[in-house]
Amino acid sequence: MIGLVLAAGAGRRLRPYTDTLPKALVPVDGERTVLDLTLRNFAEVGLAEAAVVVGYRAEAVEERREKLERQYGVKLRLVRNDKAEEWNNAYSLWCARDVIAEGVILANGDTVHPVSVEKTLLAARGGDRSIILALDTVKSLADEEMKVIAEPEAGVRRITKLMDPAEATGEYIGVTLIEPSAAAGLADALKTTFERDPQLYYEDGYQELVDRGTTVHTAEIGDVPWVEIDNHEDLARGREIACRL
Repeated sequence: MIGLVLAAGAGRRLRPYTDTLPKALVPVDGERTVLDLTLRNFAEVGLAEAAVVVGYRAEAVEERREKLERQYGVKLRLVRNDKAEEWNNAYSLWCARDVIAEGVILANGDTVHPVSVEKTLLAARGGDRSIILALDTVKSLADEEMKVIAEPEAGVRRITKLMDPAEATGEYIGVTLIEPSAAAGLADALKTTFERDPQLYYEDGYQELVDRGTTVHTAEIGDVPWVEIDNHEDLARGREIACRL
């Protein structure tokens, strides 16, 4: 199993930082970025290799590649998304379909979170759990969050932002464990998703899998500090969290 980071997006709501950097390289703790924190988490749970899907300002990740490898002891490979500024992340994850076939812990390049999330996912492995989503069942939800309805044994029933928060079991935080056995089905579901609408999220690909009869499991992360960084308010929160990680 290896790490996988989606870091292709432009993050326009974080300008001027993202005028020259992808969102994953915006500093959150001194010189440390979300990518730094994620690679550190991967290393701490024993992952020796990671792939990073790049697109917007890919050269900034390439320039830091060797330094990141030395600092965290994680060998990096870059996967190119040729439509990063045109299409949404269902296509971005599909670009990494060959990587997923090795088994991955996937982390969004804008999610600041503690290593306990990866540890929770790894502890939940086993049986038929080929895809496990990290789920926050503590946080109060609003319209923007990626909301999930899930049942303990049956898994995910619905995953979308377009849901009444009161109906949701919790929020998907942007970290998933994907076993090799799930790779082919997920790749096909993602392809169906972005061919239907290039602006859809990879979570819509998860919903496509569920609709096809695949069980997508969840693991509750507990009451831990984390944030998805979409705007400057999120960035301020991310910096508060990152300095404690």
